[in-house]
Amino acid sequence: MSEIVMLEGQESHTVLETVTEARAPAIMSYLSKGKWHVAKVLMRELSGNRLYVEGCRPSKRPHPVNIRIDQPVGVNFKHAYGKFVFDTSVVALEPSTDPEAGGTIVLTVPDRIGVVQRRSYFRVNVPSSMKVNVVIWHRTSQRRSKEKAPTYHEGHLMDISAGGAQITMPLKGAAADDAAAVAESEFHKGQFVGVRFTPMPYETPLMFTAQIRNVLPTAGRDGLCLGLQIVGLEASEEGREVLSRLASVVDRYYQMNQSHAGEHNPGGPAAPQGAPTHMPAGALQ
Repeated sequence: MSEIVMLEGQESHTVLETVTEARAPAIMSYLSKGKWHVAKVLMRELSGNRLYVEGCRPSKRPHPVNIRIDQPVGVNFKHAYGKFVFDTSVVALEPSTDPEAGGTIVLTVPDRIGVVQRRSYFRVNVPSSMKVNVVIWHRTSQRRSKEKAPTYHEGHLMDISAGGAQITMPLKGAAADDAAAVAESEFHKGQFVGVRFTPMPYETPLMFTAQIRNVLPTAGRDGLCLGLQIVGLEASEEGREVLSRLASVVDRYYQMNQSHAGEHNPGGPAAPQGAPTHMPAGALQ
């Protein structure tokens, strides 16, 4: 079973030393006014009980990082054999050494860091013998959610990883005649949505927040295909439990796909352990 391995003490400190020396990129996630935000940062310096991260220089129009002192945040970064995740809090905000960067955020050094195997971040197809329904809804601020009840949309899970998913949203009637128009009005790149699905019929549902990375009509133009990036799971103990379950689902679906492939090709070569069955562009994002 795939799980998060926790590093503590000198082990976690050594990892942070390595990535700060390399000024490794990372993703920081945090809640602001009831909405999730993600920001790209550089792991810049480790000093005592302080971790300094710097906002990346934007390639396009910069977006403000609405963050405050004592703000809880989650951080994830790729290193060596996996993706490392931890939660911490902001202790100070300082000017950046690079005037075009997004400023320096001073974080408390975490007591421990979780590690998820890199293979859990390769997308695997949902086994062909299964039909996994998905419910998604628009995530709004608490004020807006009180004003208007969320609208729920149902679709089907196509592939999944510990970092993202692809789902299809069937359209019926007149809506199916113009899938592109529906995509433009209902869903758009950068939007945050709530997601809920049950990996296996006998299990409890998994629920998390995701950001839409792309919206495309399906091949038959009778539905929409949404590419999602899961966000915020590293920011809390409860979120890391969901992340651990997702890693386990990826491993289980992979094993089921391999077993199904072996039944149809008993004499064929076996795929290497951990190899993805499907890896679209951006699968490791």
